[in-house]
Amino acid sequence: MVNKVILIGNVGNDPEVKYVSEDVPVARFRLATSESYKNKNGEKVTNTEWHNIVVWRGLAKVVETYVKKGSKLFIEGKLTYRQYEQDGQTKYFTEIVCRDMTMLDSKGTNTANNQNTASSAVRESPTDINDTENFNDVDDLPF
Repeated sequence: MVNKVILIGNVGNDPEVKYVSEDVPVARFRLATSESYKNKNGEKVTNTEWHNIVVWRGLAKVVETYVKKGSKLFIEGKLTYRQYEQDGQTKYFTEIVCRDMTMLDSKGTNTANNQNTASSAVRESPTDINDTENFNDVDDLPF
């Protein structure tokens, strides 16, 4: 089974970063993805979807330092659902837990301490990712 989400979009708010312990940060923000098409009258129509993104540990530190409202990101992660009770009502949330992130901002748009962060890719927990080097042979592909 596979649970994989890939999104390219713009950050809708400055990320909120909290530390669940002294050295374990978690960042949360919303990412907007848009799709455009022409309707039957020839008018351009744009639909925007909002996604809740959750980022942990080292990748959350990168988000805390470099990502801000309006940043363009490539996000790869997994779809998760959670729920909790508040005032007698059950609240449901759908989130994307980010494992990989690439910053897609134009050169110089998203900088910190004069360091260019354009097209910088970061992967969280590389030990959790399956070894794909052995899939060079077409017969080894899982589909």
